[in-house]
Amino acid sequence: MEEIKTCRACPGGPEATERARARDGRDGRLGAALEKIRYKLFVMSGKGGVGKSSVAVNVACALADAGARVGLLDVDLHGPSVTRMLGITGAMEAGRGAAIAPKRFGENLLVVSMQSLLGDPDQAVLWRGPMKTTAIRQFLADVDWGELDYLVIDSPPGTGDEHLTILKTVRDALCVLVTTPQEISLADVRKTVNFLQYANANILGVVENMSGLVCPHCHTEIELFKKGGGEEMARAFGLEFLGAVPLDPATVVAGDLGRPVVQLDGDFPARQAFVNLAAAIAAACRSSLEAAASPCP
Repeated sequence: MEEIKTCRACPGGPEATERARARDGRDGRLGAALEKIRYKLFVMSGKGGVGKSSVAVNVACALADAGARVGLLDVDLHGPSVTRMLGITGAMEAGRGAAIAPKRFGENLLVVSMQSLLGDPDQAVLWRGPMKTTAIRQFLADVDWGELDYLVIDSPPGTGDEHLTILKTVRDALCVLVTTPQEISLADVRKTVNFLQYANANILGVVENMSGLVCPHCHTEIELFKKGGGEEMARAFGLEFLGAVPLDPATVVAGDLGRPVVQLDGDFPARQAFVNLAAAIAAACRSSLEAAASPCP
C-alpha cells in the first residue's frame, strides 16, 4: 500500500512541527523569565486620558530610586508613550545570547516599548489580536530582564487583547487601577473591576489621579475635577485605596522634557504624592505575597 504523505503545513508536517518547537521554546523562556521577577504590576484604566502612563512611569522611577530593581514594559502597542516620557531614544539591541537588551534609564530601571522598535516615531502600528499577543509574549520571554523586584506593565485603556494576553500569560499579575474622580472615569473603571473579577485576576488597589489642584502661588487646594471618587469606589468594591495624586503642572512639563516628576528638584505636590504612592504599592505587594503564603484557615 502506498504511503500517504502529509504536506509541510498539515498538522504533523514539518512546518507545523517547527512552529510547535518554536512555541514550546518560547513558553520555556517565558516561564524562566517570569520566575526571576518577584512582583508584576499591571497598571490599567477603563478610560483613556486619566494619566495611567504617568502613574506607571513615576511609580517605576520612584521604586527604582528607592533601590529596587525595576522593569517597565509598555504594552500600549498602538500608542506607546513611556520612552517619550523618559526621554529614551534609539532602538533596542541584541543582548546576551539571542535575547533583546532593554533600554536603561538610570541605574535600576530597564525599559521596553514598541516605540523602540519603530524607525519613525510617527509610524502607526496596524496589528490585530494575534500579532499583538505574539509581540507581548516576546517582550516578556525574549527580553533580557534578568532578576527584578518589580515589573511595571503599562497598558492601553479598556479591556482588550493586550489585557487578556497579560492576564493569561502573567497569572500572578497584581492589577493597579487608575481613575480620576469624575463619574465618567469611575463608570469605566467599575467595568474594569467586573472584567478582572470575571478573569479571576488579582487587584492590588485603586489610584485616584488628578485629585485636586494645588495652586502654585497660594498653595490652596482646588477640587478642579472633584475629589474622593476613587476612594469611594474602592471602598464600595472592598478594594484597597493606594493613594491620590494631585493635578500638577510640573507633571506635564516633566513629561514633555523626558523626565519623571519624581526626579525633578523642587517641592512639587505630585512629586511627593508619587513617592508616597510607590511606597504604598510596595507595602501592598508585600502584604499580597504574605497573604498568598499563608495557609487557608
